[in-house]
Amino acid sequence: MAEWSLGSVAERRARLARRHLLAAPARAQTAAEVAAAMIALHGTDPASVYLATWARSADGHRAIGHAAVERALYQDGELLRMLGMRRTMFVVPAGLAPVVQAACTDQVAARMRKGLVRDLATAGVVDAGRWLDEVGDATVEALTARGAATGAELARDEPRLRTQLVYAEGKSYGGTASITSRVLMLLSAERRIARGRPRGGWTSSQYEWVPADPWPACSAADARADLARHWLLAFGPAPVSDLQWWAGWTAGQTREALSQLATAEVDIDGGTGVVLASDQDPVPATQPWAALLPALDPTPMGWRERAWFLGDHAAALFDRSGNIGPTVWWDGRIVGGWAQRPDGEIVFRLLEDPGAAAAAAIGAEAESLQAWLGPTRVTPRFRTPLERDLSA
Repeated sequence: MAEWSLGSVAERRARLARRHLLAAPARAQTAAEVAAAMIALHGTDPASVYLATWARSADGHRAIGHAAVERALYQDGELLRMLGMRRTMFVVPAGLAPVVQAACTDQVAARMRKGLVRDLATAGVVDAGRWLDEVGDATVEALTARGAATGAELARDEPRLRTQLVYAEGKSYGGTASITSRVLMLLSAERRIARGRPRGGWTSSQYEWVPADPWPACSAADARADLARHWLLAFGPAPVSDLQWWAGWTAGQTREALSQLATAEVDIDGGTGVVLASDQDPVPATQPWAALLPALDPTPMGWRERAWFLGDHAAALFDRSGNIGPTVWWDGRIVGGWAQRPDGEIVFRLLEDPGAAAAAAIGAEAESLQAWLGPTRVTPRFRTPLERDLSA
């Protein structure tokens, strides 16, 4: 295995600064540029999409704010919200969405359908697979007639959506719930319907559903190779296991995807990483930079092995399910966390001492974010120990 200087921590941080648009010279002018650089923006927490874009926007474009993201999502069609890698909700560039669908979402949809059919059969639904097909067809028909609708509205049109299933029977946290959300999520994963605008502000998670146009057919193997290429450009060099985790693939699928690409092995802190063979030139370092990244930001969620930028701060910054909270970055590494208090103040805590210049730059970034948010209040969907403590 050839030695390669870009496997060093310093060189990986230099790549992160530029390719993740976090250093000033690399920052973006549009939301579409941000999503393209990161492959996809985590969309489970609606506010994260907007905050991740703000953190990567050039100074002259930050004032445009959430309106630019909404325009890209709901007017220009440059970005789409869809289930993707690891059955996670993402905001994806429109041109890459069919690739994500074939590489990840089709497989996710098959698992979702199998699980729902099993649960319906357990609940006594006769011929559960056929029954689910009929409910899905009727739901799509009702949505097409309306043009846009919430889950509650569709459940009024198609009463079978209100079918109740029992979950965790006998457990203190168990109970019953309708199948509405599961059916709608399945139909969206199958690309029969799609998420539309939220009802409410840009932090709302109550979305309308709209009919979806089918995408061009793409083989799963070709799509996985294409997605692997995008990931290596954004996150490489990195261990193969990081790609497997990020994409939610099996080891065999990951190996197959990489076998279709020209890659090179590199030494990463004593381990083995991969990079595109055509992407081995060193990346120039930037001036030190500060960033406040939101919960579930695509940068820290892009790798499974995070020690080279996370250090020993995981306990304070992650919840028990592996979701990262708001983080403070200085020059390619996480040095703390931040939160918004009820009065709107952005506060942060440094978990290590990056120096006076770093603290000043981080403070300025916090003031800028507070001014941009104005009266909007943002609470992460998945609370972490440090975020809870700071926001209290």
